[in-house]
Order: sequence, then structure tokens, then C-alpha cells
Amino acid sequence: MNAFFLDSEHPWEDLGAGIKRKIVGYTDELMAVHVCFAKGAVGAIHSHEEHDQVAFVVAGSFEVNVDGEVRVLRAGDAYTAARNLSHGALSLEDGSVLLDVFSPQRREFL
Repeated sequence: MNAFFLDSEHPWEDLGAGIKRKIVGYTDELMAVHVCFAKGAVGAIHSHEEHDQVAFVVAGSFEVNVDGEVRVLRAGDAYTAARNLSHGALSLEDGSVLLDVFSPQRREFL
């Protein structure tokens, strides 16, 4: 585990369907991940059994659904999805980026 994250040293992981991610940093109890979306890319509605999540809009805009409530979020906005709360996002602009923060870390991302 590194104490520093240098963006130029970490390539994006292509997840397909217009979505890519890169891990920014993590400990056993916390993880931050950049997720970049092409316009129209969908983060399907889902929930996490063991992870709380905060998603901060770094760039662009998203139509976000949290537990059935839909809002448009722009750079500087965020949403919270506690464990077992359904959530998903639709990218409204090319190059829209979320900073997803999870507790505890998402081991399956490593």
C-alpha cells in the first residue's frame, strides 16, 4: 500500500460500456476510486451488503437514483448510499467523473 497517489503512474481500468476506473488510495477500512463515464454510460442500480458509499461528482453531470429518488448532480455535488440502499447513475456528459469512497475497502477491486 502506497502513501502517495500519482495520477500519471496509474492507468485507467476499462470496465466496458463507456466506464473506466482507477483506485486513488485505500486502507483496510477505506477506499477512494475515480470512475469516468462516457455520455450515456450507466452505473446500473444496485446495492452493497457490506459497503457504505459516498460519491462526489468531480466533473460533468449525472442523473442519480438513490432509493427511488432521482436528482441531477453536477460537479461539486455528492450522494450517499448506506449499506443495502439502492443507487445508480446515468452520465449526462462525456468525461463525467465520480470519486467513489467506500468503507470498508472493495477488496474485489484490487
